[in-house]
Amino acid sequence: MVMLKKSIISIVLMLSALGVMAQPYDASHISAAIALKIPGNPAVNYPLTMTSNSNCSYNLKMVAKEKIPVSVLQQVSEQNGIKKIKMQITALENIYFNYSQQFATDSPHNDCLFYMPGFWYRRNLRSPKEAPSFHTSDSWTVREDRLSTPLTGIFNEKSGEYISVLRVDSFINEALITHKEGEVIISGKTSIGFTGFENINGIASLSFGYPYQETPKSYIRKLTLAPSIKSFQFLKKGESIIVTWNIKQGKADDFADFVKQTWEYSYDTYKPMEVKTNYSVDMMKRVMSNFFTSSFVGDKPLKYYSGVGLRTDDCKSTGSAEVGFVGRILLNAFNALEYGKQQNRKELQDNAYDIFDSYLKNGFSEAGFFKEFVDYNTNYEEQVHSIRRQSEGIYAMLHFLQYEKQNGRKHPEWEKRMKGMLDIFLKLQNSDGSFPRKFKDDLFVVDKSGGSTPSATLPLVMGYKFFKNKRYLESAKKSAAYLENELISKSDYFSSTLDANCEDKEASLYAATATYYLALVTQGTEQQHYASLAKKAAYFALSWYYVWDVPFAQGQMLGDIGLKTRGWGNVSVENNHIDVFVFEFNSVLKWLARKYNESRFTDFSKVIESSMKQLLPYEGNLCGVAKEGYYPEVVQHTNWDYGRNGKGFYNDIFAPGWTVASLWELFSLGRSEAYLK
Repeated sequence: MVMLKKSIISIVLMLSALGVMAQPYDASHISAAIALKIPGNPAVNYPLTMTSNSNCSYNLKMVAKEKIPVSVLQQVSEQNGIKKIKMQITALENIYFNYSQQFATDSPHNDCLFYMPGFWYRRNLRSPKEAPSFHTSDSWTVREDRLSTPLTGIFNEKSGEYISVLRVDSFINEALITHKEGEVIISGKTSIGFTGFENINGIASLSFGYPYQETPKSYIRKLTLAPSIKSFQFLKKGESIIVTWNIKQGKADDFADFVKQTWEYSYDTYKPMEVKTNYSVDMMKRVMSNFFTSSFVGDKPLKYYSGVGLRTDDCKSTGSAEVGFVGRILLNAFNALEYGKQQNRKELQDNAYDIFDSYLKNGFSEAGFFKEFVDYNTNYEEQVHSIRRQSEGIYAMLHFLQYEKQNGRKHPEWEKRMKGMLDIFLKLQNSDGSFPRKFKDDLFVVDKSGGSTPSATLPLVMGYKFFKNKRYLESAKKSAAYLENELISKSDYFSSTLDANCEDKEASLYAATATYYLALVTQGTEQQHYASLAKKAAYFALSWYYVWDVPFAQGQMLGDIGLKTRGWGNVSVENNHIDVFVFEFNSVLKWLARKYNESRFTDFSKVIESSMKQLLPYEGNLCGVAKEGYYPEVVQHTNWDYGRNGKGFYNDIFAPGWTVASLWELFSLGRSEAYLK
């Protein structure tokens, strides 16, 4: 007990020096319970009381009023202001158990914002009520493998104080379950616990435990909340299990600073290393180039790579031609052309030129926008435009035009088209600098949300460099002012992806890339300003990327083929899977690393690059898809699916068009720096 008191005093003194009043780890702040289940019967919940435990390395014990067939001990230690909670559960008889604990802060729940990396930001109020958000409940616990770091943080907006709980065990086991709701017994061993936050009598509290539970709802697929789940781990008489958490307290200037500090702490704790593969960049591009040849469709008015709505089990081409977003036809055409020239592969070159020629002839609406999505199987043509897909089309074409110009080839009709589109962008832009998310040919706004604005910044900056037109640069700067005022300064990154309307990775990634572009074309204090914005947005983008390896059960394909999740990014609150969306983000990270001497950015960019090579499908190693080079998309790493298959597998329908484009840009570092220099 004396040792515990000294430890608590040292924490108090250290955090007081930092301006943070430490909350003691004592019975006034801790509540706990263990649920024991006899198969075929409802579980019985036993509240536990914290008491001292003398003459033992575990200085605390958690005791029930009744005699129960389990011992729960805790060892509390402190180092560098971080409390380490090491818990040992020992079975006195064969048991099935679930342990839960709450650590109450001293902050009113209403004063707080909440953070679960890659899943929960602030109060998730950008997400609909059909997804996890404050619209449904102000208290949530989730299984740890939903999160890019198994951590929950609570930030008090008024005081600037924060507290977080981080699981720090080895994650090596996972097991299948037969049901996904209610009380379920795990079929083997799992390493996965749960984490979250709860409103307990108006006070914000960390909530964590083992094995996993999800309350008040589980989230099983897009916009589908399901009943809660509580899992029970079997522990044989005489056996023990040890679970460890870190509790950290600190102070931050704002929510952005809190996310920055917490990401750095998470990264430094897990220290993710590069994933070792035998795949060189040359091999990656050689194998993925099979997508360019195998998916090419040349018998339609628009020639295209079929990369949208394919089945993983046959990868047969469909009638869908999509300029940007998940199809990325024009960017793939540029990549194929450049690679075809480098490798002297005439088929790649010819197909790429055919695509560009067909889009110049048949790929524009009456007002001069790209025909974003055409389905030749149904004769459907999307009439509503998106700022994102239009921007991605211009982005690809400006790279193409610059490449051709450097090689002595000019395309005046294409240049005229791109100038016309950028001029329309100037008309479409709102007075606050934002661009509407969706609109029609006559510029009638269908979705005024500004979350996709940063996607427009990129082609505007590129257009300024290519056409030497300062109006495009001024428009880009105006869009950056909106990003600064509404997204970056408010730590509110939302609605950049087109198949969801919520907090998402892509908004922060695009914001970081947009301000990076502006930093590349400005100087002095102006460049410093844009660089600082890029850095701030980059931390939010980084927060979506996994720093740990999720365990899989035997029989879950991703685990059986050895996937390591570190370096992969979760997608959004609505779409809770990992993917290879990175595009130019590694270039942004490496530029920021040089500018700010931040080795974490450089090191983690190497983790991303190495890890995203893992699922390359080639003969004898198809990784669950039917054709070589068709890189998988919806990688389902937690208890969530897009409609089919669930954890450890892909959805049955996928879009390799964008995955190939993303990885190609990942392995073409510095492309935009060369363009904008």
